[in-house]
Amino acid sequence: MKRGLRARRRRKPRPAPTAAAPLKLDLACGQSKQTGFTGVDIAAVAGVDVVHDLLITPWPFADESVEEIFCSHFIEHIPMPCAACSNGQQDPFFLFFDELWRVLKVGSKALMIAPYYKSARAWQDPTHRRAINEWTFLYMNEEWRRQNRLDHYKVRANFNFSYGYSFSPDWAARAEEARGFALRHYMDVVMDIHTTLEKIPLLPTAAPTPEP
Repeated sequence: MKRGLRARRRRKPRPAPTAAAPLKLDLACGQSKQTGFTGVDIAAVAGVDVVHDLLITPWPFADESVEEIFCSHFIEHIPMPCAACSNGQQDPFFLFFDELWRVLKVGSKALMIAPYYKSARAWQDPTHRRAINEWTFLYMNEEWRRQNRLDHYKVRANFNFSYGYSFSPDWAARAEEARGFALRHYMDVVMDIHTTLEKIPLLPTAAPTPEP
């Protein structure tokens, strides 16, 4: 070895940083958590990873940190506040969806499954408090609220949505035209409604309407 030169030690290459696994939440999962999801429930039962009451905010998740949400048969249980004793507080239903919107990333989706309002399933459980239909989720769309002059509603969430149905066994194999007619006119054709919500940004602040 020549004088003045030092032997260079070979450095081991550092392992490439691994991306954190996407955070996917199964809200009110109970003992039926979806595979690959983090289970959240008020009850500390098997499968629950985060014990938390979903009607208490904020949830223990950062803003725009969640990639996907699954929630089955919970929203129909959200209580209705007494109008005479609410003291101007936010309806718990809107509170839930505002928090859902907060934790989701823009463009991420949440699947909500609930008994359909024209099914006996909607009211067979004494703990059900609300009936859910295709129009329920319009109130979680900011543009629709503005168009219908409902800006005063205490809800901030902004979602686009689409929906589908779980048909009862008697109707599941029927022709689409027959099911469409039955859906409009009969009870107990659909068991559950499946609504997919996609988080979108808030609209620009509307300019105040000039007084005449």
